[in-house]
Amino acid sequence: MADIPTRVLIVDDTVTYRKIIADVLAGIPGIEVVGTAPNGQIALQKIENLHPDILTLDLEMPIMGGLDVLRHLQRSKSDVGAIMLSAFTKEGAETTMEALSLGAFDFVLKPSGALPGKNIEQLRHELRPKIEAFARTRQIRRLLGGGAPAPPRRTAAAAPAAGDIHQRMQRIARQATGKPEAVVIGISTGGPQALTKMIPQLPTDLPVPVLIVQHMPPLFTKSLADDLNRRSRLTVCEAVEGQPVLPGFVFIAPGGKQMRIIRDTTSLSIQITDDPPENSCKPSADYLFRSASHVLGGNVLGVIMTGMGYDGSQGCRLLKRCGAPILCQDEASCVVFGMPRQPIEEELADVVAPLDRIAEEITRMVGKGVAACK
Repeated sequence: MADIPTRVLIVDDTVTYRKIIADVLAGIPGIEVVGTAPNGQIALQKIENLHPDILTLDLEMPIMGGLDVLRHLQRSKSDVGAIMLSAFTKEGAETTMEALSLGAFDFVLKPSGALPGKNIEQLRHELRPKIEAFARTRQIRRLLGGGAPAPPRRTAAAAPAAGDIHQRMQRIARQATGKPEAVVIGISTGGPQALTKMIPQLPTDLPVPVLIVQHMPPLFTKSLADDLNRRSRLTVCEAVEGQPVLPGFVFIAPGGKQMRIIRDTTSLSIQITDDPPENSCKPSADYLFRSASHVLGGNVLGVIMTGMGYDGSQGCRLLKRCGAPILCQDEASCVVFGMPRQPIEEELADVVAPLDRIAEEITRMVGKGVAACK
């Protein structure tokens, strides 16, 4: 049976952007542009008639903006997805965080250059992989049965019984070299929503620091950190150069920079660099994980969660060689099952868990040290 094309409705109040986005999407196989709308009110009418799978959705529009569209879709329990077009400003970043919390699939930055050709190329570079990721996810869900997102499946790996947990922890204990001194997390598409659910579940007395690479541009990582800090019992911040790595803190790598752990005599601190991207990512999970393996050896817990691509896979290999345990989010609860796939398929993952169990597993594995869980 031939693949069903992914139907896209373009929603933007600017004629120029509607034309640019239509031209970009026209060059992506398996994508069908079914219409355009100049504001959210007209978009909701066209959703009823055209039945798109996903919207490219501007945030600021007259009559009805992007956030109001998302609220309506959420109230009506619609399965129509949305990729937001965001302004590269502090206000744009904050509004985008709200859009993601309302269920938007992902976002891209609106080009702001003076050269139309360069703007089109930039938008194509940013938008195409995210549309394709959504299309793959939608196709998988259709194959599983029904167009609506499938609820997380409870499998033996995803929700193990107590005996299974005990066996897993014994296996991890045999491999690990000691007590985790830090948790390092790599995450991308679907990350803000996942972190908003997971981080507030971590206890106030978590005995180790948590360092996170979330693939996002500058400004957006600061907005994410501020939002998580308001919701969480732990202190969440965008990391800065020289900051001590202390228990009870969650550090988000700043967008457009690389973050690594360094050790000065007996204490750990954060180093922010302008080193090149890795896996086309800056910040990169591999970059952070590699530093953790050099500084902490096996005494670190590596976590890979929802996201496109393979960033973090090489870092997991390095951590595993040092004897560190690896925790991966399961396929059913990922927005995009890209980043966790490789470590799971390579059998690097000691624990595979759904999103609603990630915080519990982290707490269990670092609470008294992995070896103490035997």
